Amino acid sequence: MKKIISFFTLALIVSCSQSNKELYSMTDSFVESLQTSYKSYGILGGNEHIKTTSDGKYQVMPVGRLINVKILKVVNDDVYKELEDDLKSHYKGDKRVHDVYKNNGGTIMIDCRN
Repeated sequence: MKKIISFFTLALIVSCSQSNKELYSMTDSFVESLQTSYKSYGILGGNEHIKTTSDGKYQVMPVGRLINVKILKVVNDDVYKELEDDLKSHYKGDKRVHDVYKNNGGTIMIDCRN
């Protein structure tokens, strides 16, 4: 029984980390583009810039110099708090990112404003 529980725990960790790797890749791409290609994505961002992870778990959309990260299923606040903490850790020390926070709409914002 312990082996089964260990297997499922490991599988969950690996699947979550793979999804987060893809999410980080997407957000990193937007952060970089705000330094090199775009001054801003505009007030509405634009549908052509919306990206979704291959597992359908996350949606990433730039708006102005903010990057909005949304979980695409109904989850409790603890899951968003974990995502916020993960992204804060990922961007810790990155001078291009000024803040990572949960906004009033319930999604996570990556702040790249000057």
